[in-house]
Amino acid sequence: MVAPVYRDTDLVLSVESATKAFDGFKAINDLTFYLSDGELRTVIGPNGAGKSTFMDLITGRARPDVGKIIYHRSDGHDFDLTSLKEFQINRMGIARKFQTPSIYSKHTVYENLILSLNRDRGVWKALCYQESAEDREEIESVLNQIRLQDRRYELAGSLSHGQKQWLEIGMLLAQKPRILLVDEPAAGMSDEETERTGELLLSLEGKHSVIVVEHDMVFVRQIARQVTVLHQGSVLKEGTFSQIATDPTVQEVYLGRTKHEAE
Repeated sequence: MVAPVYRDTDLVLSVESATKAFDGFKAINDLTFYLSDGELRTVIGPNGAGKSTFMDLITGRARPDVGKIIYHRSDGHDFDLTSLKEFQINRMGIARKFQTPSIYSKHTVYENLILSLNRDRGVWKALCYQESAEDREEIESVLNQIRLQDRRYELAGSLSHGQKQWLEIGMLLAQKPRILLVDEPAAGMSDEETERTGELLLSLEGKHSVIVVEHDMVFVRQIARQVTVLHQGSVLKEGTFSQIATDPTVQEVYLGRTKHEAE
């Protein structure tokens, strides 16, 4: 735990002067980033910009060589995440969704959510578990949020790609995270699924702090509040979608390249 020097702010996460190198290559280079409580932030950048490593550092899959990553808990205590293991960070309320959905394919949608509830998961507790009215109420709320209430008794493996993505987001929401990291949620989705995914993420704003890493600029435009552009492991620019889209430097290092690759 670190001294609560951020007590009078609304921050939930502070990344300060973080650097991470692999075999001499700086995937993250003196990166500073702040996330407010309840904020929805979109992170973009070209391939190799450091987006995945950035999320790895926050969740404990990797540790910075230098710098701090401070989690500001709602009880006023600040913790340096660089001293914690991955499972400890997850238990503190920081959850991550990877690009490929990770669900229990041979279980129903409802069972996937039951298995994800933020409950004591000791062996004895699991063996003696009985679903409570509170559990049912929580699952019902998540099902409505991810719009899978009509699919609750279907096997998760039978869902479309987009529905599997929504289910995994729902599984994370069942854990009641304070910070949710989402990696390229629109990848491989139809236009309709992409739009509904954007609506889902927007509905989380104010209830959770959300960082979305994404390449699809149409999707980014839909959900963007504040956008952070990474380039060569550092923050190149931050601002609204309009400010980012019209910035000459961003257009040169990222947006122009994205358009060229799409063509």
